[in-house]
Amino acid sequence: MAALDFEKPIIEIQKKIDDLQRVSDKHLDLGPEIKKLEQKLEAAKTKAYTNLTAWQRIQIARHPRRPYTLDYIRMMMTDFVEIHGDRLFADDLAMIAGFAMIEDERVVVIGHQKGRDTAENVKRNFGCAHPEGYRKAMRAMRLAEKCGLPVVVFIDTPGAYPGIGAEERGQAQAIAENLRDMAGLKTPVIATVIGEGGSGGALGVGVADYVLILQHSYYSVISPEGCASILWRSATKASEAAEALKLTGEHLMKFGIIDEIIPEPLGGAHYAPEAVAERLKTSILKQIERLKDLSAKDLLEARYAKFRAIGEYSQAS
Repeated sequence: MAALDFEKPIIEIQKKIDDLQRVSDKHLDLGPEIKKLEQKLEAAKTKAYTNLTAWQRIQIARHPRRPYTLDYIRMMMTDFVEIHGDRLFADDLAMIAGFAMIEDERVVVIGHQKGRDTAENVKRNFGCAHPEGYRKAMRAMRLAEKCGLPVVVFIDTPGAYPGIGAEERGQAQAIAENLRDMAGLKTPVIATVIGEGGSGGALGVGVADYVLILQHSYYSVISPEGCASILWRSATKASEAAEALKLTGEHLMKFGIIDEIIPEPLGGAHYAPEAVAERLKTSILKQIERLKDLSAKDLLEARYAKFRAIGEYSQAS
């Protein structure tokens, strides 16, 4: 498993345990030594993962083994039928959309998708959607509205793709239209930040009635590297920018940007993905049950009030 810088002491202890287990047999009892190392390992994990900085949590959010949208669909849902294309230009593989079942609930599911290796990351554009991805997402949401189905969104992107082609095809307009149209969508929308929640690329599918975030995910107006490059003219200040941006779940909860934090195991969701998926499924089903009882008028009014309440401002006399 890939190790982050602050995880290296943990990996070293684990390697020692593995080495001792390989040489231990009926003629050489290394059980006591292994037990001591296992206790040391748990202490090291607790120390490392209960005192994470914002930058370390971002590193976990970007971990290459972290579950992605298709992983959560596989773990939480059944009968997934993917839809393709925006009916205007192309099918964007950085954005997943389709129909699925969560237990007895039929839903429309949408989410960013990254790749596990270089070839798949190129294919998925590293989870950075083009305008056709956002248009495909809105096409799926319109289908959900027409069919009376709730929308479940998984957010995991460093940001919308900023390339020339994307700009030529209306990247900013596609995101702006999604913000407008999601605000008026007459069906429940539940969004979860499962990894990275970067800039308008995340918000373009994030205007939801209920917003969750996994414990070690982040949600921010800009990446720490981008912020550091603007403010300090150096991306090496990313760790300082991460602290200043207040992008962790606890800060976002305090500001009223998200509604619930889903706990993760020590080390992150990739250490126990099935357990995290089960927690997330339980919360999503609870919110679907609550929201589907609201009238369209009450749903839209509550969504409007939720987003109007974000932020503070003063008016000059």
